[in-house]
Amino acid sequence: MGKGKLAKFADMERYENVFQYPFSVVDNVPFDMKGHWREQYFHNDHPIVLELGCGKGEYTVGLAKLFPDINFIGVDIKGARMWTGATQALNEGLKNVAFLRTNIEIIDRFFDKDEVQEIWLTFSDPQMKNPRKRLTSTYFLERYRRFLVNEGIIHLKTDSNFLFTYTSFVVEKNNLPLMAHTNDLYGGAEQEVFLLPRSIQTYYESMWIDRGLNIKYMKFQLPREGKLEEPNIEIPLDEYRSYKRDKRSPKETAV
Repeated sequence: MGKGKLAKFADMERYENVFQYPFSVVDNVPFDMKGHWREQYFHNDHPIVLELGCGKGEYTVGLAKLFPDINFIGVDIKGARMWTGATQALNEGLKNVAFLRTNIEIIDRFFDKDEVQEIWLTFSDPQMKNPRKRLTSTYFLERYRRFLVNEGIIHLKTDSNFLFTYTSFVVEKNNLPLMAHTNDLYGGAEQEVFLLPRSIQTYYESMWIDRGLNIKYMKFQLPREGKLEEPNIEIPLDEYRSYKRDKRSPKETAV
């Protein structure tokens, strides 16, 4: 029988690769490692890549194994899920992996200017009813700008037609440099740029593929300068129920 939540949280308290700063304590507990992740934790000068909304950390760990000369940090608020990746990283001796348990809304409190090179958004909740909560909204892009290098890279991998379409409009509206774009990652696109996002497949991703859902992928750059604007366009809501999500709205479109 697997460990329960309390046992997992007890493990996480002693894990050297986990840092826990939920919104409820972050104002009272200083985070001195902001701007110093390389010196104080990784002990190298390698690039830093974040996975925001990392869930069980499968992508964070998978990327770290593929790229030992890059530092990876998985971020999520749900510690019981994160325990899986953190435990695997410790058991396999992966020194280029860390996990940060916090709310992504305050992610800029943990990283300083130019400290991060890339961001992965893997199967984020599309937040169809709340634009400010979408991880590719201008609300979040402005936060990423505070610590991402100029023209840093953002990867979006999703099963959601809604989130993929919305993000496409955000990129177009703000003239963000688009590096890759496909609405069917496993449907025969053989360009080299698609090899990496296809190389790691999470448990739930496999379930969605088995259900016949297309996996979408987008890669774009985020320049530091320029005002970001939200697209004002109606987007059809996802009709299918994804993992523990449904449309939950009688409306057919959202902005």
